Amino acid sequence: MLTPRERLKALKCAVIIPTYNNVGTIATVIAQVKEYASDVIVVNDGSTDNTAEVLAAIEGIKVIAYAKNKGKGYALKLGLRSAYEWGFEYAITIDADGQHYADDIPVFIKRIEEEPESLLVGARNLAADNMPSKNTFANKFSNFWYKVETGKRLTDTQSGYRLYPLKVIQDIRLLTRRYEFEVEIIVRAAWRGINVENVPIKVYYPPVEERVSHFRPFKDFTRISILNTVLVLYALIFYYPWRFFRQLSPSNVKKFMAKHVIHSKESNAKLSLAIALGVFCSVLPTWGWQYIVAGVLAHIFGLNKIVAAAFTGVSIPPLIPLILYCSMVLGAEILGIENYARLENISEQTVMQDINQYFVGSVALGLILGVIAFIIALCIMKKCKRNVSHE
Repeated sequence: MLTPRERLKALKCAVIIPTYNNVGTIATVIAQVKEYASDVIVVNDGSTDNTAEVLAAIEGIKVIAYAKNKGKGYALKLGLRSAYEWGFEYAITIDADGQHYADDIPVFIKRIEEEPESLLVGARNLAADNMPSKNTFANKFSNFWYKVETGKRLTDTQSGYRLYPLKVIQDIRLLTRRYEFEVEIIVRAAWRGINVENVPIKVYYPPVEERVSHFRPFKDFTRISILNTVLVLYALIFYYPWRFFRQLSPSNVKKFMAKHVIHSKESNAKLSLAIALGVFCSVLPTWGWQYIVAGVLAHIFGLNKIVAAAFTGVSIPPLIPLILYCSMVLGAEILGIENYARLENISEQTVMQDINQYFVGSVALGLILGVIAFIIALCIMKKCKRNVSHE
């Protein structure tokens, strides 16, 4: 049986340790990691203590160093990119403060051998002794937003003990370079279809007086909050609509219709109203938010939220120019004004008139298409769907 060192070698996996002023623990962490890995990369993120001297005295490691502290995210990105350029295919990242146990490395090895090209995040025991209450809150907060942004669930999204598949993350464009980097990369990896999952790890939190933390509560929490705001907006406008259209295959449409329409216990009229509501919302000027608006309205009116949200997908990109044109024409007819696009003499008044014209027209078009959709859906279901009372 191969040893962990041999298995890491076979996987072409390095261990990356970012460090900033961890002179009291860095040597011990490296020594423990070297028991399991022969390829160790340490990124000295502008330490101002004696970290450089300690690293210089340790043999068998690669050191990346620069003078000015640039943040953990920057150190990790540099370490991951360098590892890939040096021919490694995977990289395990472990914190330099001694809270992670090197003997958990085999846990990552076992799982990546079972699920290659996954991004593995160590899941800590949040009920462990000495676990700071602020860490527990921050992790639950981060877990919630990760699920909102990706539709997937993790029990720990903030652990720095991870395994990255280097090839598949190289072209992921990231905005951040400090603590929020570790949140952003797993969200964007999930958006790319990379399998992101937790593996169980142990964690050690020393007594309060011995802890070394570079987390700046106000600044870093603010940065993380801003990042989550950006990611949520991106997910609602781009990711979820893209995922919906990607799943629009004939077999998936057939399964959806069978489950939520053909074999539904709801009446033909209520299902037809849900479809009509979805079509109506698809035309409204709420691009990227149509399915949310449809879901909320369906909830208010007691209609099938899934069906309503699904039928907002009728406004597919090729039809959007036609929808815009028809909305402007209808708006002009209803308001009794001339329909034209203003490229000259643009003023606040003309812009507001155009917006009003478009809004009125889109609502009218939505109502027309919704009524047509209701009639067609009701006729088809009366002809093809069994009567609910007989099911």
